[in-house]
Amino acid sequence: MLPVLLKYGPFSVYAWGFSLSLAILLGTIVAIRLARQIDFDSDRIIDFVIILVVGGVVGARLFYVFVYEPERYLKEPLQIFAIWNGGLVYYGALIGGFLSGTWYVVKKGLPFWKLADVVSPSLALGYGIVRIGCFMNGCCYGRPTDSILGVVFPYIEGSPHFDDIARYPTQLFSSLFGFLLFIFLLLLWKRKKFDGQVFLIFIILYAIGRSVVEYYRENLTVLGDITVSQLVSFLVIVPAIYFYRYLSRRIKNDEGSR
Repeated sequence: MLPVLLKYGPFSVYAWGFSLSLAILLGTIVAIRLARQIDFDSDRIIDFVIILVVGGVVGARLFYVFVYEPERYLKEPLQIFAIWNGGLVYYGALIGGFLSGTWYVVKKGLPFWKLADVVSPSLALGYGIVRIGCFMNGCCYGRPTDSILGVVFPYIEGSPHFDDIARYPTQLFSSLFGFLLFIFLLLLWKRKKFDGQVFLIFIILYAIGRSVVEYYRENLTVLGDITVSQLVSFLVIVPAIYFYRYLSRRIKNDEGSR
């Protein structure tokens, strides 16, 4: 594990923070290129991405603080701002980004579904990159295993893990899934039949993939063996499927009436 990539005096570059920065940079580049394909203003996309990032980081942090470790942060409230140590939840980022992005779209009178499609591949790419940072940081690890896939996360100063038990490297499972989802969404982008299709497929596939990875991950459970993320996956996949069917039927009806 390598939680700190570089340290020079009081200055430190954290693996997780670096991966997050790289994800934002590359994700923005991808979104701009996709926006240009539909003749959408690149400057407006940059503004939109900034809004998504701010809302996403705030949402990811608040989700972690209030769901996973509320007692700790009540005792140490200033630690809420120490996001460079990790402690962000991707579902919280999606929710926070969705709310802030919707606010921006409504305020500016922009096409919601088109913009959602534009940023969806970037969200998948960013997820794959950030999970590599999680692996280097030693967080978001899996359950103990005796299989050949087991990885030992030894104690390193600054790492949240403290034992020498072989565990599933669920960070790498998630990273691979994110990269494959990114490629699939790019292919779908070129063949999409209606605005919103790429975004809704992203939500549906992410919810399914996340639920599968959660089976191997050591995480907070809420209903028996169901983890928080599996519960949230169910809550988001239902409306996503509904809207997918609704938009799909609407485009078919529009074509049939011509």
